[in-house]
Amino acid sequence: MTAAHCVDRSNTFRVVLGDHNLSQNDGTEQYISVSAIRINSGWNTNNVAGGYDIAILHLASSATLNSYVKLATLPANNAVLSNNYNCIISGWGRTVTGGSLPSILQQAPLPVVDHSTCSSSSYWGTTVKSSMVCAGGNGAQAGCQGDSGGPLNCVVNGAYQVHGVTSFVSSSGCNVYRKPTVFTRVSAYISWINSVVTLGSRCLLSLTVRKYLSVALKFGFVARKIV
Repeated sequence: MTAAHCVDRSNTFRVVLGDHNLSQNDGTEQYISVSAIRINSGWNTNNVAGGYDIAILHLASSATLNSYVKLATLPANNAVLSNNYNCIISGWGRTVTGGSLPSILQQAPLPVVDHSTCSSSSYWGTTVKSSMVCAGGNGAQAGCQGDSGGPLNCVVNGAYQVHGVTSFVSSSGCNVYRKPTVFTRVSAYISWINSVVTLGSRCLLSLTVRKYLSVALKFGFVARKIV
């Protein structure tokens, strides 16, 4: 599972599972080609704020599940987390606006900002849709370029669930105060995910390394989308 804007062009993709340090061979990586890409039909590459920024990658071969590569847990259909619910973003994105890309997988706490707050005029306004989830906005921790398609993991009933797919930040910078990182809300797409998974017997929804997404898709986007 990833963001539609990561895979909406004619390239050949592969996923790397079990990676941690991109600058060296950890000995835990699994390299698997992508046999098919299912992008939500509502996605418009010219309007990331329109939503539907989600895609499912069908793997050409099965992954080996072990202590480094595990299946992620999806949330219940249309589950919405409360304001300030503790979640974690992870990825290999920039740690500051305009900074360098780290080699080692990063993580940061990002509390949920509920939709009524995030869609208010002092936050994102009407840019944020109900099919999205906001997290962060304290002016410090945030998603940034290089984090796109990665997860917002939240502990529910004692287990991590992938509640968000990293989508976009403010064009003014990654960690702008009252401009939380915006994610595709996974729970809004459970029916769609289930429908596209049935199209491929080898599709793994989302795989995690040390409980965090390990599908490494690194591309050179800037602007409002995070990549």
